[in-house]
Amino acid sequence: MEILGKIKWIDETKTYGTNGFRKREVVVTTEEQYPQHILVEFIQDKCDLLNAYQVGQSVKIGINLRGREWVNPQGETKYFNSVQGWRIEAGEAAAAPSEMPPMPPASAFKPAEGDANEVEDDLPF
Repeated sequence: MEILGKIKWIDETKTYGTNGFRKREVVVTTEEQYPQHILVEFIQDKCDLLNAYQVGQSVKIGINLRGREWVNPQGETKYFNSVQGWRIEAGEAAAAPSEMPPMPPASAFKPAEGDANEVEDDLPF
């Protein structure tokens, strides 16, 4: 899955626990009729991918949806979801019309052969 949008906020890398678990978060605002502010987390060695990006930059982020189950001390089961980034690249300008090749000039076209007034009747009846 991918998210396209502009970076709204980039957090610093944070380290948790004694094992050195690293996490860095970024918020991307989608560019659609109803923009969404999506929090994406990058973990461990993926944190460094965000170093080359800054607020306001258009990006495309490859993501995985993660879900986990947790049972609290009272025995109630809770579920949590997260959006985890694994790739980020600079976004392209909104669907540039340059993807389509330019139209050749009219002089490049050959005129149709035959009489323009001629009616071809190939009906079977």
